[in-house]
Amino acid sequence: MADWSLRFEDNVPGRFYVDEECIDCSLCSEIAPENFSVNLREGHDFVSCQPRNAREEELCKEAQESCPVEAIGSDGPLRGGASASGAFVFFDKSVQQGMV
Repeated sequence: MADWSLRFEDNVPGRFYVDEECIDCSLCSEIAPENFSVNLREGHDFVSCQPRNAREEELCKEAQESCPVEAIGSDGPLRGGASASGAFVFFDKSVQQGMV
């Protein structure tokens, strides 16, 4: 299981992160290329962009579940203390109601 205290510094702030257990297999970058990138210099993957919509959230969860060494965490802090799923529900409803 990923450990927030062992996350790489190049992860962008937010819920998802990659920690020091990463073996640079790049599976997460293949599954969710909009959200994960490879640090070629240091030899590990990292979260380059937090999910911006429900589809990206799904792919990040798939990447997390597929990680062979469980180096992807999703318990990072969110701005304002909201849950990511709650934010997406609000976003989805806002789009449906024509607010966004």
